[in-house]
Amino acid sequence: MYYITKTFELAGCHRLELSYPSKCSRLHGHNWIVTVHCRSRELNADGMVIDFSHIKERITAYLDHGNFNELLPFNPTAENIARWVCDQIDTCYRVDVKESEGNVASYVVEEKA
Repeated sequence: MYYITKTFELAGCHRLELSYPSKCSRLHGHNWIVTVHCRSRELNADGMVIDFSHIKERITAYLDHGNFNELLPFNPTAENIARWVCDQIDTCYRVDVKESEGNVASYVVEEKA
């Protein structure tokens, strides 16, 4: 099994729809740190699991400097964003989304290989 990890930063704002009062219900922004973990039993024709730059481009081209409430069809919590990122990349099995120091959400798909 081959494994790669790509970490990149993107800027974006969101507001959360919550069942309780929270300052996060107001529009606010983060410089998100996203770590994408990919794996594959076989390398592609170029000898890679996936090109590192393709991982970043696929996500940042759509989300960077955007309003996540307008771009994503769900409540844009860090957990939901992690799952969405994972779903965008075929070889991805884990995503870690850090929205601020000390606040990280992870999504892991065990059955992807």
